[in-house]
Amino acid sequence: MPTEQDLNEAYWANRYRQNQTQWDVGAATEPLKAYIDQLTRKDQRILLAGGGNGYEAEYLHQQGFTQVFLLDFAAEPLANFQRRVPDFPREHLLRQDFFSLTPHRFDLVLEQTFFCALPRHRRAQYARQVFDLLVPGGKLAGVLFSEEFEKEGPPFGGTAPEYQSYFEPYFRFSHFAPCYNSIKPRQGRELFIVLERRERMQFLA
Repeated sequence: MPTEQDLNEAYWANRYRQNQTQWDVGAATEPLKAYIDQLTRKDQRILLAGGGNGYEAEYLHQQGFTQVFLLDFAAEPLANFQRRVPDFPREHLLRQDFFSLTPHRFDLVLEQTFFCALPRHRRAQYARQVFDLLVPGGKLAGVLFSEEFEKEGPPFGGTAPEYQSYFEPYFRFSHFAPCYNSIKPRQGRELFIVLERRERMQFLA
């Protein structure tokens, strides 16, 4: 079982080199595609953090979105993406730590298997970082696992009440419910969330 110290750039790079990427389904998943299909502003700044091989970024690019950014701190998935989508702007491929990004840059953060790769005690930090990255009124949307796993991760499981405790100080909940269109292996095991950034952080009793 890897420790938090082990879950570094080298760990994830090695997973890609050895094709130990069970989370990778080889395409944009249906929940994210369905959400993307209802977006109308093609120039909004969209971040896919810990985006791996970037199938959602590829789908956005194909649909004409011009300000899509794909972030991962392992070089391998970004190189895979660049070979697959050679006309994607190179300056929109971000090889860096999610927690080091500059604040107030994005209108939308899309979540797909990044949150579940983080050790549990970093989840509150993730919620705060997304709040900081978004412009006022910006959104976080995507899928989260809604079950605990028998084996220690990654991926790391969790429950809806736990997630609510992380996000409530920073976001209004536009949608937070079981995902109806998960891919078959994840049916009944995911939440779909759409959270809108608060104007300011709230301290809840």
